[in-house]
Amino acid sequence: MTDEPKNLTGVRVHPPLLALLHLIAAFLLGWLVPLPLPQPGWLFVVGWGIVLVGIALAFWAGTYFRLARTTFDPHGGTTAIVRGGPYRFTRNPIYVGYVCLVIGFPLVINIYWGLVLAPLLVVLMDRLVIEYEEAYLAVQFGQPYLDYKARVRRWL
Repeated sequence: MTDEPKNLTGVRVHPPLLALLHLIAAFLLGWLVPLPLPQPGWLFVVGWGIVLVGIALAFWAGTYFRLARTTFDPHGGTTAIVRGGPYRFTRNPIYVGYVCLVIGFPLVINIYWGLVLAPLLVVLMDRLVIEYEEAYLAVQFGQPYLDYKARVRRWL
């Protein structure tokens, strides 16, 4: 018998891994197939700005997970619906933060592939992660979660 954690939500892939794979793909594509677009110096600043927004959003969301004393693990059982902080505006602020990282880090070194791959990350995150999480939360919390879901957008 193993002590491996169970996947209670049915999530198909670990979200940070999905974001990391997109980030690696953006860097590899930037190296192998550079896009012939202008590379203004201010792109460095914009890229870092997007990265900082993504990191701040993820940490802000994490604070509310800790306050609610529920798990960060998208595969594990949650004990509360987190509604405060960034969860007032988006049901998935950590995933929005990941998208910011996938866009921002490549821009820092003048690679536009993060912008190209970000919509794919959003679609895959929806299909492989969020749909399963939301189905789990609807069963776990019933009408209170459905009311929250009706009030707050999935992304932005």
